[in-house]
Amino acid sequence: MTKLLALTAVALMATSTTAVAGDAAAGEADFKKCKSCHMIADGDTDIVKGGKTGPNLFGIVGRTAGTSEGFKYGDSIVAAGAAGLVWTEALIVEYVADPKAFLSDRLGESAKSKMTFKLKDGADIAAYLASF
Repeated sequence: MTKLLALTAVALMATSTTAVAGDAAAGEADFKKCKSCHMIADGDTDIVKGGKTGPNLFGIVGRTAGTSEGFKYGDSIVAAGAAGLVWTEALIVEYVADPKAFLSDRLGESAKSKMTFKLKDGADIAAYLASF
């Protein structure tokens, strides 16, 4: 019984952090919705020119939330990162669907997000971002 419970726990953890079945090519086209606020830049090299209202999304998959150098984040996303939130494709999909609810669920309290835009299905964009 203990072995079954342990295997179930591992399976549940894996489903919350695994990659999603998104199409990176479609995500590249969908990213047009995001670039009014976000850029993708590797150092001084702009991959996708965009706004600076949101953080640079280069290397977001695998990064601790609220830690992109040179960007001033809101308190809630910084607190989520301090609590251990590390971006995966699946978590990006969940976040872009409803940023405020996503942060509130993780922090156990009412949270705020500077990102007010919501995407019904962010799987393609998450796959695109994972390619950087």
